[in-house]
Amino acid sequence: MTFYHKCLGGELTLTKLGDTPMKDTLPPEKHNRIINAQLKSGNIEVSATDWMASPDFDPKQGNTFAIFVTGPADDALKTAFDKLKDGDNNERLQELHEMPFGLYGHFYDKYGVQWIFRGDKVTSTEPSL
Repeated sequence: MTFYHKCLGGELTLTKLGDTPMKDTLPPEKHNRIINAQLKSGNIEVSATDWMASPDFDPKQGNTFAIFVTGPADDALKTAFDKLKDGDNNERLQELHEMPFGLYGHFYDKYGVQWIFRGDKVTSTEPSL
């Protein structure tokens, strides 16, 4: 992401796993991995994450990348999340929840593709999910 930041300029925000409430669920050696990287430059927004796989989760086509969906923290984001997730077969599901950078949730769909949802921070004037 620092390369893309050099190319595109703008503001780069990096959030490490160790800076989130999830840090206690994974071993300390993963705490320096980036759970969310966001680069905003004008109308361009690029988001990324480190591959957070556990030792029993081998890399294969489809699980080493993610589709990011970003938007305001509203019902439309939750509706899209709920329609796309495969709740019956998703061991790695994380429902939408608040993180230091805003709402976050992820899942692998029925085709094995990882989806990451990121919403704006919920404020007292916005409806909560």
